[in-house]
Amino acid sequence: MSLESVFTKNDLAKYPFLKETAQYLSPLDLQIEDFINSGMSQILDHAMERATSAIINLAVRPLINEQGTKYVIKDTQKEILSFPVALMLVSATENSLIKKRYALAEAKQASNELSYESKEFVFKVALDFGWQIIFTSADSAFDFALYFNDFLQNASRLHDAKWKLVNSKLSEGNVYLNKRDVVRLLQEEIKRRIEKRLATVSVSKYPPEISELADKLKTIASEHIGQTEMEFPKVVIQEAFPPCINMLYDAASKNHHLPHMGRFALTAFLVNIGMSSESVTELFKSFSDYNERLTRYQVEHIAGTRGSGTKYTCPQCSILQTHNVCKNRDDTCKRIYHPLKYYKIKSKMTQLNVPEKIDTTAKT
Repeated sequence: MSLESVFTKNDLAKYPFLKETAQYLSPLDLQIEDFINSGMSQILDHAMERATSAIINLAVRPLINEQGTKYVIKDTQKEILSFPVALMLVSATENSLIKKRYALAEAKQASNELSYESKEFVFKVALDFGWQIIFTSADSAFDFALYFNDFLQNASRLHDAKWKLVNSKLSEGNVYLNKRDVVRLLQEEIKRRIEKRLATVSVSKYPPEISELADKLKTIASEHIGQTEMEFPKVVIQEAFPPCINMLYDAASKNHHLPHMGRFALTAFLVNIGMSSESVTELFKSFSDYNERLTRYQVEHIAGTRGSGTKYTCPQCSILQTHNVCKNRDDTCKRIYHPLKYYKIKSKMTQLNVPEKIDTTAKT
């Protein structure tokens, strides 16, 4: 480690998503084939354990050992190396739910670990993500002051009313938070970084040994999560659309005007349930302001195949209500908080019948 290092090797083992971890690994110049060799097999085995535990337990390692005391990482080098290998294994499954579950498990693991760390350490992790954050004065009831944009970027994904900006202490563009709340927001930031890493893993052809392990992960996931939860139906079922999305889809099909939030919600919903970017782009083709190049870019950006590589999800119901997009609520709407959850519930029910379906075979 260089003199400029902010984190110790043990820190990198506990929080391998940190930028400094990549700097640590870079001189090793490890290739995918290196981990298949017998000398590195323990790294591959540990990466498989890491990914498996993430799928089953939503945790990559225990917090407490068998003696009831804090779990201590004994082999930091193996722990650090197992992270990029686990990313490779998860990416090789080519399954979006496994990827999301793994990212969530790593983020929850880090969040639990960070809850035991000092305020100073949490501050350093926040800086690793480029947050504009400062310590508050000693007599303040809060630990940190976080720039409102960093707050909103992560709090918007949380459903509790406490995360609404109107319910927070805001002064001069900063939101005042305690350590626990900053750690919770960091969980969202960590998850997004890992999802981005998984989206950018690019291997033209995996070695057979890696593909075999990826298949095992898919089997494990189908057994522990349930096959119906593994992915949305291959064919989009319009009968399962929530009322708000059905209204937006119908309006788009008839070339009626859609507000910006309506277009974003509809696009994000459709790409997340499996409709190709090309099919979604085609939906907007008859609009008077249609620009094929710009529309295709915007759709692919939301789908995560352009730009940052982040796949955007449809806004939750409360946000759609705020923007007056939520319409014609039914009984199912009253039990859920997100349009995609509505679709999962309804698609299971309609699969027992013969629903109206939308052709989504076109590929980008």
